[in-house]
Amino acid sequence: MMFRIAAFVCMMIVSLVTNAANGLIWLESPHSPTETMDKLETIVKDKGLKVFARIDHAKGAESIGESLRPTELLIFGNPKGGTPFMQCAQTAGIDLPLKALVWEDEEGRVWLGYNDPKYLADRHGAPDCKVVDNLSDALAGMVNSVIER
Repeated sequence: MMFRIAAFVCMMIVSLVTNAANGLIWLESPHSPTETMDKLETIVKDKGLKVFARIDHAKGAESIGESLRPTELLIFGNPKGGTPFMQCAQTAGIDLPLKALVWEDEEGRVWLGYNDPKYLADRHGAPDCKVVDNLSDALAGMVNSVIER
């Protein structure tokens, strides 16, 4: 029994590491791509964040006669989080506002991904920026709310 528990924990760690490559965190959603993005947009707005844009890449591809599986990007943020981050490292402005991507893979699975603020802080030379933990926790909480069954 202990072996099974240890094996399960190891698989979960490997899965988490695999799904956090290059600062991108992604989790599988049990919802359709549109439902996933609609839920995320609602939660973002309910948290008092501003939605700057919702970009449908599949419609963009369609506009040039090409096809793309469902792929949407949400750009959102709030100066209360972004400003302190940029005060730590002004170059973080290239990665702000925050972004989340919902896509359907070739097997029909739906994913929700976002840039890890801790990775961004490291990228911009501000690993000790105090606001980063709050941003990480807030994003994780919103994403987990979206993918709940």
